Amino acid sequence: MKLDERLAQDSQLVAKLPLCQLRLMNDARFPWLLLIPRREGASEIFDLNEVDQQRLWHEASVVGQMLKTLTQADKINVASLGNVVAQLHVHVVARRHDDAAWPGPVWGHGEGQPYAPDRLEDMRHSLLVELEKLQPLL
Repeated sequence: MKLDERLAQDSQLVAKLPLCQLRLMNDARFPWLLLIPRREGASEIFDLNEVDQQRLWHEASVVGQMLKTLTQADKINVASLGNVVAQLHVHVVARRHDDAAWPGPVWGHGEGQPYAPDRLEDMRHSLLVELEKLQPLL
């Protein structure tokens, strides 16, 4: 699968799940993950076969649970927009009542704030540790 240039630029690989590439968005304001199915040419969920559609939502559920546990989030937002980047990708975003965009969406809210390099690696490592605990569910 060829990764869209903008997704590659805006995020860092965390892990390869059975269907998706799991990536961390480089915006420290919001713990924000992407699930990108490794299927060429998919831009809509219905472009996936039924098994892959079910697998995508399963992976989104497991990743959402992991992110909520890790961040103590008040709410997990899961969405697939694709208005800017056509390649199918699902956002999994940890939200808190006191975050900068609450209660509105994170998309288009202010300027992104990249993680400091060491903080980005710490977050990536924390995600991998939590993901390892949930590996049997994947």
